[in-house]
Amino acid sequence: MTHALLMLAVALVTLKVVVWLMEPRMAFFPTRGIQETPAAFGLTFTDVRVATPDGETLHAWWLEHPQARAQVIFWHGNGGNLSLWLDVIADLRQRGFSVFAVDYRGYGGSTGSATERGIYIDADAAVTHFNSQLRKPGIPVIFWGRSLGAPVAASATGRARPDALVLESPFPDVASIFRGNPVMRFFLLFSSYRFPTLRLMERYDGPLLVIHGERDTLIPYRAGRELFDRAPTPRKEFVTIMGAEHNDLHVADRAAYWTAIDRFVAGLPKT
Repeated sequence: MTHALLMLAVALVTLKVVVWLMEPRMAFFPTRGIQETPAAFGLTFTDVRVATPDGETLHAWWLEHPQARAQVIFWHGNGGNLSLWLDVIADLRQRGFSVFAVDYRGYGGSTGSATERGIYIDADAAVTHFNSQLRKPGIPVIFWGRSLGAPVAASATGRARPDALVLESPFPDVASIFRGNPVMRFFLLFSSYRFPTLRLMERYDGPLLVIHGERDTLIPYRAGRELFDRAPTPRKEFVTIMGAEHNDLHVADRAAYWTAIDRFVAGLPKT
């Protein structure tokens, strides 16, 4: 009996170590380097370097609109880098937003390697830099997170309260993604990664827009709906993009997507 318990303990510790070593590779899929810039869309921009308090340097773009209706700090999903998300960033700029788009550590031109704790540090550093160097008074500030960027944007609300929060394809926490997958639920017992979007935004009570694709198979539609239903803020709106999957919200139905955003931004209080 004692031997069996010892073997079980060794197995569990081994599994914990294996999951701990593998979880960054399962959560983050970065592309190093800068493959394309906003210049490909004919847009002027500034390359920005942001120092983090733990010694990393983040690469970012600042695309300032001369008559911005809002200022967006944009955090992308877990794959690629800013170049992969360039069409989304360019769309925002062309639609009248100033955009501060930041690559996480280990992505694009940023140093280091991504971890859950690290990307929250990156969020704090980005907000601090934006507020001290780029922010223009009198224009609303929106924290905007897509997919993995949702918990990052949510975490940033604890650093400085934005005028609005936009979450695309979000989830309450990582467990909610795998609710119907008993194998992954088992492995999550040994993981340190939680990405608790809902908990990170528990003190946020400002305007919230949640957008989710009806056919999303990566982050289930029900997960986005659950986050919205449980979000504590009373000022919230949920928009379903019919026919959209995970990465094509902005192209599957452009009219529905931008109509929702335009309406939401138009209703923001003046700063």
